[in-house]
Amino acid sequence: MRILLTGGCGFIGSAVIRRAIAATDHEILNVDKMTYAASEDALEAGRGHARHRLVKADITDAAALRDCFEAFQPEAVMHLAAESHVDRSIDGPAAFVNTNIVGTFILLEAARDYYAKLTGAVREKFRFHHISTDEVFGALAQNDPPFHEATPYDPRSPYSASKAASDHLVRAWHHTYGLPVIVSNTTNNYGPWQFPEKLIPLMLINALEEKPLPVYGDGLNMRDWLFVDDHAEALLKVVEFGTPGATYCIGAQQPRTNMQVVKTICAFLDEKIPSAQGPRERLIKFVTDRPGHDFRYEIDPAFAQAHLNWRANHDFETGITKTIGWYLDHQDWWQGIRAKKYHGQRLGAAA
Repeated sequence: MRILLTGGCGFIGSAVIRRAIAATDHEILNVDKMTYAASEDALEAGRGHARHRLVKADITDAAALRDCFEAFQPEAVMHLAAESHVDRSIDGPAAFVNTNIVGTFILLEAARDYYAKLTGAVREKFRFHHISTDEVFGALAQNDPPFHEATPYDPRSPYSASKAASDHLVRAWHHTYGLPVIVSNTTNNYGPWQFPEKLIPLMLINALEEKPLPVYGDGLNMRDWLFVDDHAEALLKVVEFGTPGATYCIGAQQPRTNMQVVKTICAFLDEKIPSAQGPRERLIKFVTDRPGHDFRYEIDPAFAQAHLNWRANHDFETGITKTIGWYLDHQDWWQGIRAKKYHGQRLGAAA
């Protein structure tokens, strides 16, 4: 399958490309703007591979997208390009509206124009897979059942509102224009190559450097944690076997509070690299909660598991062990990032 994939140098996109190169015969055209969080290094074996090509372009550039469709003649689109950090969306929502809403609209229009010219088996095979988040569903209380494919939308942050808007656009292009779209929603991903502003790498790196571990509020906000390689496997199954018009909620059923995550990281480092100053939990510092902080996200993946023959391979303990080990072995990568300034990047509390 020829797949036009947006955001392939980002955290999840690069994991999809690594999986596609290692486990399939798919060809990938990777369209990436190369923003602050993008990394060609994260492509690993995909970088320079004969079945992968990187085009540095913005999804808001309609002419560039038309050229990509015409030259590559994709059989599927996987749309992962997005601004995704909630704190950044609170500080500067305009970029999220532009990329996540306007960019998705322009990509949809390019795909619709391309799809209109297809005929026969090629047209029948074409898919537009839009990758989204569970944050579009709002927040769960402690005893609420997990999100599922029919959960009503209730976004609470500029980030989640922009993703909800893009989801609605994608479905509208299916119902109005007949574009064969598929939507998937996922929960918090973690793993190798994640940008250091996110919760797990931020806390890990700060703990290594004996810096404060800033935790929002009381630390009891809960997330369902999915190892990124498991998500990449699921996403490829969606584009390969998913039904147009369907939604797939992808999760690992591994809920943990932010405080549990931070304490797990501290305990791992205390065992492997003891600190002369004592257990690293002493570094935990509660900070003022961010505006509109959602209490809990969790996904029921039963539909995706049943229809895609997929299940997450990693529980949280296995995944976090691999993740911490990777960051310990790749300190040159994240130290280089931390040494740079990315237009006012905010490395504070997360999740």
